[in-house]
Amino acid sequence: MKKAALVVMAAFVMTNSSLTFAMEDMKKNECLTISKNCKDEVDSIQQKITKLNAEIKKGTKVYTPEELKALHQKLKDINAALQSLNKPGK
Repeated sequence: MKKAALVVMAAFVMTNSSLTFAMEDMKKNECLTISKNCKDEVDSIQQKITKLNAEIKKGTKVYTPEELKALHQKLKDINAALQSLNKPGK
């Protein structure tokens, strides 16, 4: 009886945690899209590029076409800034 209860509890915990991860994948990053909920986020350029690429990969399942366009533009701007920083001095 205890084993059956333990199996049921383990299955419930695993299902609940997998649902949480799935919901997290479908969640918009408001800091990247509308600069909301960013109070403790300080990212390097590389980290921001990684986050933008991850959000863009979510595609239209999470973002509207307009939001995706804005994310692509932010990625383009950050890549341009990185390229500018990597240019040798004159």
